[in-house]
Order: sequence, then structure tokens, then C-alpha cells
Amino acid sequence: MSDPAAVLTARLRLEPLRPETLEALLAGDAEAARRLQGTVLPDGFFGPTDDFFLKIQLSRMTSRPAGRGWCARAIVRTEDGAVIGHCGFHGPPEDVGRAEIGYTVLPPYRRRGYAVEAAGGLLDWARSQGETVVFASVAPDNRASLAVVEKLGFRQTGVQIDEIDGEEGVFELNL
Repeated sequence: MSDPAAVLTARLRLEPLRPETLEALLAGDAEAARRLQGTVLPDGFFGPTDDFFLKIQLSRMTSRPAGRGWCARAIVRTEDGAVIGHCGFHGPPEDVGRAEIGYTVLPPYRRRGYAVEAAGGLLDWARSQGETVVFASVAPDNRASLAVVEKLGFRQTGVQIDEIDGEEGVFELNL
């Protein structure tokens, strides 16, 4: 199966990560991950605490290959090809129960509007796939992420306890 198309925004390309890339990252082979993805994944792209996330994403990618567009993507800056973070959905809505976004911009690239732009690109893509509502879960002390969801027009509709992250506000946006 071919890779899903990248999502393009004004300054970014949101490239779907390949299952083989995630397998290499889980095996601790960053060089193989870079080679398999065909792009330079910077140190810290995923940290050692991200194994749980990577395993879930890999499982969702392999169990429903047609739903890979709903999984993790590298955030690539178009001006120089730098990978500046990752974003995507928690998985296909039919697997997760809803379309829920997530995003991480690496520290050297923060405070430049990249998270808002990447999340906005994901929202546009979800709309093109027929979704009418998108969710985001944000820890109450994550001011940067709270600013992102506010800027995009999400509204808080609840609170949940995440088994890894603890208490999170649940936000939703009607598309």
C-alpha cells in the first residue's frame, strides 16, 4: 500500500510516518528510522517515554492500513526540510471513537506558530475526510497547547483522566 498523501500548509508539510519507521524507532535504531522515512529525524524526535505512543500508533497503522492518514506525521518545514516535530490523530476515528488531534513541536522551533499551523492543517484534512467534530485533550498546566486550541476555536467540553498524562481538559471543535 502506498503512503498517504502529505498535508500541506503555508510553511509546513505533514508527512505520514511509515510503520517501518516506527518499528525502527521502537528498536532504538534512529539511523534506520531516518533511512526508512527518507528524511532526517532529529535527536529527540521521539523520546524514550514515547514508546507507549509509538506502539499504539504502529498497531493502528498495521491493523487498518487504509487508515494510516489518521496516524502520526512528521512536521517538516518546507523552507529547509527540517523536521520540527510530529502531529497527527490518535488513530482512525472508527478505532479511537472520535477524531482526536495531537501535536509536538521540538523546543528550538516553538513560539513561531508552527503548532497552530500544523493543527490547522490536520483540521482541514479531517474536514476533507468528512469529519464534523475534532477533539483535543490538553493537560491543565500545558499553557502552550491550551493557547493552540483556543486560537483554533476549540471549546472545553469536559475533563478526563489519561492513564499516562493524568488529568486533561477535553476540547472539541465543530468543523
